[in-house]
Amino acid sequence: MGRYIQLKQNGSMLIAIIIILPVFILIMTAFMQLNVSSYRVAKKDSLQTHAQFGADAAIDFALQEINEDGTWTGTVSPVEIHNDGNVRATYEAAITDSDSNNKVLTVTGRTYSPITHTAPDATVKLTVNLRAVKSGNYSIVTGVGGLFMSNTAKIVGGDVLVNGEVELKNTAQIGLTTNSVNVDVAHQTCPNPANATYPRICNPGENGEPIEIENSAHIYGSVKANNQTTTTGITNPGLIASSGVPAQSLPPYDRNAQKAAVVTTITGASASCSGSQTRTWTANTKITGDVTISNNCVVTVLGNVWITGSLEAKNLTKIQVSDTLGATQPVIMIDGAYAKFSNSSQLKSNSNDTGFQIITYKSNASCSPECTSLTGTDLYNSRNLTTIELNNSASGPDSIFYARWSRVTINNSGQIGAIVGQTIELKNSGTITFGTSVPGTGTTTWVINGYRRSFN
Repeated sequence: MGRYIQLKQNGSMLIAIIIILPVFILIMTAFMQLNVSSYRVAKKDSLQTHAQFGADAAIDFALQEINEDGTWTGTVSPVEIHNDGNVRATYEAAITDSDSNNKVLTVTGRTYSPITHTAPDATVKLTVNLRAVKSGNYSIVTGVGGLFMSNTAKIVGGDVLVNGEVELKNTAQIGLTTNSVNVDVAHQTCPNPANATYPRICNPGENGEPIEIENSAHIYGSVKANNQTTTTGITNPGLIASSGVPAQSLPPYDRNAQKAAVVTTITGASASCSGSQTRTWTANTKITGDVTISNNCVVTVLGNVWITGSLEAKNLTKIQVSDTLGATQPVIMIDGAYAKFSNSSQLKSNSNDTGFQIITYKSNASCSPECTSLTGTDLYNSRNLTTIELNNSASGPDSIFYARWSRVTINNSGQIGAIVGQTIELKNSGTITFGTSVPGTGTTTWVINGYRRSFN
């Protein structure tokens, strides 16, 4: 009886082993398959990352090439960027012209593993829209106030003339490592505090140095600046000693001639529009009162316009130069408190790439807006009065924004032709490009205008 019980117990363990062993084998098989699958996914992700790096490298390489040679059309054959014996990565780049101001860059990054593979194991293709930025001598000209840049504001095209002082903060930047600019600073900010002799160029040791650079801000260019000895943050080639920069007057404009040429007078209300409306401002028009253009309204300008009040353009509106003007730049002269452009409003050039000149005459002097000259405390008190403001992707390629006695403030804006003002402030902007000289001859820099993944 005892022997029978023992045999029965032994048989029970054998049955248990027969049941558990297959289950264990199934679990181990599933675990091994999961590991293999995870390895494949990880390898695929790694190869995809290498292909992405290749495509990104192609963009950087293409921008360098196209800015050195405007006729460059792309790589002749795949360029190998990585090969460690296990993984090989290459890129290709091709450029096609859309028109004289736009190009399409197509880049492809590919990876091969093992390196003997002839067909890519991962591919990333990107389409990048490039925009031409035309710039020349002095795309920025300031008076005695100076140039103030902060956050990520950048000037990537055109040279800079500052009669006053320069202050760069955060990651603000003038010029590029591949595109140095000329910066001239006269240090015309004395005496301080201002009196009747203001402005004049400061003497050595008087009122500090004219250029102040904080954080990681930088100037890439040939910098001439009276009384400047600090070179931190100034390279390519950097500060030129004993510069001797003379103060220069801001560009003249014949205000009285434009006023005398007026043939049509309309009210600000009739010149304004909102919604999907259109307006036409004829040449030599005087607009009395404030003008507001909003919500997709389109205004076509046929010549010079004088506004006695303020001008505000917002919410996707367009003020466009008529093709009938050809290369003749119309002037919008504003006597009121401000000219504001915001929320993707545009000053649109015509087919000849002719933009506007927006010029404001408001000041804190008693003669405003009819002042023919300002000095002393009148000029000092007017230099920080903002009369031109661009916000939230407002743009004016080929247009000049000119605050005759006051300040221009650019905040998160798009492409701009040129800026002139007693004081200029650029802030909270990714990159601000300039396309018009004041005056001078132009060069072209290609910058990224759009970036998307292509699955073709």
